[in-house]
Amino acid sequence: MKDITNNEMRAMLTILKSPEIEYNANNLSKAIGISSMGTLKILKRLNRENILVSKEFGKAIFYRINFNSLYARDYLKFLLKREAENPPNVDSKVWIYDIRSKIKNADLAVLFGSVLKKGKEANDVDILFVTDQERLNNLKKEIEDLQLISKKKMHPMFQNEQDIKDNIKRLDRPLLSAIKGIVVLGEEKIIEVLAG
Repeated sequence: MKDITNNEMRAMLTILKSPEIEYNANNLSKAIGISSMGTLKILKRLNRENILVSKEFGKAIFYRINFNSLYARDYLKFLLKREAENPPNVDSKVWIYDIRSKIKNADLAVLFGSVLKKGKEANDVDILFVTDQERLNNLKKEIEDLQLISKKKMHPMFQNEQDIKDNIKRLDRPLLSAIKGIVVLGEEKIIEVLAG
């Protein structure tokens, strides 16, 4: 992997975490806040590296992740880990550490909502957890234990793997909002789920 710029990282994570949107250089540039030409350069390079695949629709070229490429999956996994290592504020960093160290019964945990934007000023902490029915009660106990040491109220969203896939297909707004957060646990699982 060549040097990955912050713009490239934002572009890839935006495409990954927005399965409801088909991106071209124009609409992706607006989503990540850079010029269309800069975005097009990024998309073309990632397409050449087989990380993205493209399809033409009229004069527009749309890009999506090449989930068939192991290289693309490893690249995404790296970007997700990098994002979690560099959260937007100290409160998020503490929550990431606490979730990683205390939660053992979830295949996927995504920190989302106001804690990512407001940090200390956030009133609560929203977390998406993906687990199976057999481990759900153990996960709830881990969350209760974590809640005991936290000053903020946790709002967990529980899904199993099939629920999350179905809710993405149904364009369920709360779930689509949740997956745009920071993946704390389960980088491979989120990639697998979003690959369909």
